[in-house]
Amino acid sequence: MRRCVGRTAWTAIPAGLVLAGVVVSGPALAYRPFDGTDAAVADLHEVEVELQPAGIQRTPDQKTLIAPAFVYNYGFGKNWELVLEGQLETPLSPSGTSTFTEAGAFLKGVLRPGSLQDQPGPSVATEFGVLLPDSRGPGNTGASLAAIVSQRWDWGTVHLNVEGLWTRDQHAGAFTSVIVEGPAKWTVRPVAEISYEETFSQMHTAAGLVGAIWQVRDNLAFDVALKHSMGNGSHADEIRAGLTFGFSVTSLGAPSRH
Repeated sequence: MRRCVGRTAWTAIPAGLVLAGVVVSGPALAYRPFDGTDAAVADLHEVEVELQPAGIQRTPDQKTLIAPAFVYNYGFGKNWELVLEGQLETPLSPSGTSTFTEAGAFLKGVLRPGSLQDQPGPSVATEFGVLLPDSRGPGNTGASLAAIVSQRWDWGTVHLNVEGLWTRDQHAGAFTSVIVEGPAKWTVRPVAEISYEETFSQMHTAAGLVGAIWQVRDNLAFDVALKHSMGNGSHADEIRAGLTFGFSVTSLGAPSRH
């Protein structure tokens, strides 16, 4: 999940995990380019990487390069994954110093396997963890706890996210979003998201996103989206484009277990 006060995406991949591994194709479902996520996790010993090489955000008084944005997911147990994320933001106009921001470390687990796991009914998951300090600023730490419900039908898929936040500015907040996707069997499927975020007594933001995901193969997808947000008397527009890829790893050269 990507948040203004919550989280998202450039985190270094633990090198030993990948370099010591045996790489094999594995499934990767794109949950780029959304702010919310889905009620699914990486399979055991599977890695999913969500990468935005570069994006642009524009407000009435600032244009910012977001490059890169990164989410690293590792399936460390049955129905559980580790999520590491963050992003680098560089003011372009007016120019300024780059900041490593939106970093966090989280655990995500599927509480009820459902349609995303090829079982009947909705899939239900939780995600919780720590919002890490920005590279510049007060250096405070926050936290988040989210509930995610997903349901897939022949015509498409819907994901509902509800999240409570303790922000890096040490205020309580909340985030909610609804994601709608076109049919999973389509190679290119349209996607949309409506979201609302509030830091109580501080700020609020409502946003809409439209885009598309191109599922090249099971372990590779590309995405593009436009997002418009409004709140506290201002607005912002953002262009997002990136990819999601997956592979399995074996620690210290041992055979993969699935």
